Amino acid sequence: MIVRLTAAHDPIRTWFAMGDSSPSENEFKRFSLSIFVVSCWTFQLRNIWEEVWMNKSFAGAILIALASSAMAQDAMKVVKPDGLTWIEHPVFRGAQTALLIGDLTKAETIVQRVKFPPNYKVPPHTHPYAEVVTVMSGSFGNAMGEKFDPSKGEILKPGSVFTLPAKHPHYVWTTNEETMVQIVFTGPGGIVFIDPADDPRKK
Repeated sequence: MIVRLTAAHDPIRTWFAMGDSSPSENEFKRFSLSIFVVSCWTFQLRNIWEEVWMNKSFAGAILIALASSAMAQDAMKVVKPDGLTWIEHPVFRGAQTALLIGDLTKAETIVQRVKFPPNYKVPPHTHPYAEVVTVMSGSFGNAMGEKFDPSKGEILKPGSVFTLPAKHPHYVWTTNEETMVQIVFTGPGGIVFIDPADDPRKK
C-alpha cells in the first residue's frame, strides 16, 4: 500500500509550500531522498563513534601510545664535558661553540656553550629570545645598550649568572684570558646586530 502525504500533515511538503510555488513531485522526491541519506549517514557515524570510544582495548592503546611519546620526550639526557664537540662559532669568528641540548633550528630548549678568546669583543646586538648566561671560566664583560662602552658594564667571574630579555640590546667582551659561558634559551637561534656593519657574516 502506498500512502501519499499532503502538506496538511507532512512538515517537509509544508516547508516547501511556504515558498513562492509548490514543488513538483520529482523535486519533492529528490529532497526527501536527500534528507533520508543524511539521516542514514548521521546514524552510521554515531555508531562508529560509539564503537571506537567504547572499545576499551582501542582506548587503552591510545593511552599507551601517548604515554610512550611523553616518556620519550621527557627522557633524561646526560652530557659530559669530554663528550662535547666543539666547532667554530658560525657568527663570532675566532670563538668556539658546543651544543649540549636541543636543535638550534627548532622551538625547543637550547643549552649551548661558547669559548671566547682573550680580549674578544661582541658588538651591540639583540636576540629574538630571552637567555640565561652562566660564566663557566675566565672573566666575562656584559653591558646593556646600543653603543659599545665597557665602562657601563661589569666583569663577571666564574659562577656568575645573568639574564637578558628578548630583543634587548647588549654587548659582551673578555679580558686577557679565555672565557667560557653557557647559554640557555628557547630556539630557534638568531642574532641581529644594531649596526649591520658589525655583522661578521657580512664581511
